[in-house]
Amino acid sequence: MMKINVLYTSTEGNTQSFVEKLQAVAEKNSDILEARMIGDETEYANETEPYVAIVPTYLNGGTGTGPEVTEIFTNALGDYISFGRNSQYLKGVVGSGNRNFNVQFNLTALRYADKFNVPMIFAYELRGSIFDAEKAYHLIKPLFGE
Repeated sequence: MMKINVLYTSTEGNTQSFVEKLQAVAEKNSDILEARMIGDETEYANETEPYVAIVPTYLNGGTGTGPEVTEIFTNALGDYISFGRNSQYLKGVVGSGNRNFNVQFNLTALRYADKFNVPMIFAYELRGSIFDAEKAYHLIKPLFGE
């Protein structure tokens, strides 16, 4: 049995729904996926174990990826990862978005991966499917051993 830690943020419930699917897949494979939602009200803490971040894409401004595009709703997770030495425990990023936004699809996760110098593990659309959760699980698990 392996424990997989996940930090995530969810504003519309899509990411939370995906995390629940991911937890079910982990349980089916005799593993435990411990997930904590990080929001504006979350008090900063020092992480002491490896984790994966799951982040949706919410952007404001512009039509592409230029400097006029700013992150909205997900900043609390980014700030939490930046706190203290928390980024040293980050193993990778899973992202989501809406493919209708073309180059902006999954942009937040891509930015997190670049900023924290970790792999972009997987991207899914909106709430993701159980197939997406299974694929993500099999990409995440090796980051925690076995």
